[in-house]
Amino acid sequence: MDSPASTIAELIRTEDDFLVAAHANPDGDALGSTVALGHLLRFQSKRFHLYNYTGMTAACDWLNPPAPVHTSLPSWKPRVCFILDCGALDRVGEELLPALDACQVVNVDHHIGNPAFGDLNWVDSSFSAVGEMISQLARELGAPLQGDLAEAVYLAIATDTHFFTYASATPRTLRLAAEMVENGLELGEVNGKIRNQWSLNRITLWTRIMQNLRLDFGGRVAMAAIPQELYRETGTSSLDSDDLVSFLRRIRGVRIAALLREDEPEKIKFSLRSQGADNVRDIAALFGGGGHKNASGGTIWADLEQAKEQLVHTVGEQMGFI
Repeated sequence: MDSPASTIAELIRTEDDFLVAAHANPDGDALGSTVALGHLLRFQSKRFHLYNYTGMTAACDWLNPPAPVHTSLPSWKPRVCFILDCGALDRVGEELLPALDACQVVNVDHHIGNPAFGDLNWVDSSFSAVGEMISQLARELGAPLQGDLAEAVYLAIATDTHFFTYASATPRTLRLAAEMVENGLELGEVNGKIRNQWSLNRITLWTRIMQNLRLDFGGRVAMAAIPQELYRETGTSSLDSDDLVSFLRRIRGVRIAALLREDEPEKIKFSLRSQGADNVRDIAALFGGGGHKNASGGTIWADLEQAKEQLVHTVGEQMGFI
């Protein structure tokens, strides 16, 4: 039986007119895998269109995509639509959803709970990032993992593994990183591009958030919350609070870190982080969310203060802290 990577590689060889999309408000894996797949399609001399409903983030403007990442759909009709890093199809944005009925949908993801919404589904939670899955396609297609392709793949896996500190970074992941370094990837340079992107406004935002940090259950749970007005006051956006929840995990004694973000008055997005045996995916699932064992999230439909109390109580119950 052919592997999913070989099946998709053969599809790339034999088809044309591709659209590549990932979830809106893309993180490093979504953008890195989008750009990496674009490089593979160019390597195969295919016509393609890179798409993201909310576009490239300023923090990743150092990437060298093989074509622009558009915020609008192409004038021509794609035959094959790749959907990357989307645990739920609606995360691609409202504009793309109706267009998917007219093309073959290839769903490539590593999130547990992905509902296999594609015509062709490659969903495998053993991979640290979708970018790592794209590296398998590169091997199938004979594309060397070097240059701009390697930088895009590295962005994907480094950000989704928090620079190889999560348990999701397997020996296979580390061998992939070593291979790219052997092929000329300059770690110091690319890590600087990824990490040294903060604005002074972002520093101000984090300072304000940390002033209201709370610790519960003897310091085993750290929680921070971001009301809508704080973004406005600091001239920032939700992208500027990326990774803050992982930062909270660095406090000694903290087992569960939680960050809540007020998107609307009664729509609160939350992120959870843990390590080792502490499973936050099951906690997120109680609110209809999901993700990974040590990194998950979801939405609570309540005001911010109510959401904080609901989440901390649920974490305490599920972890046996109450």
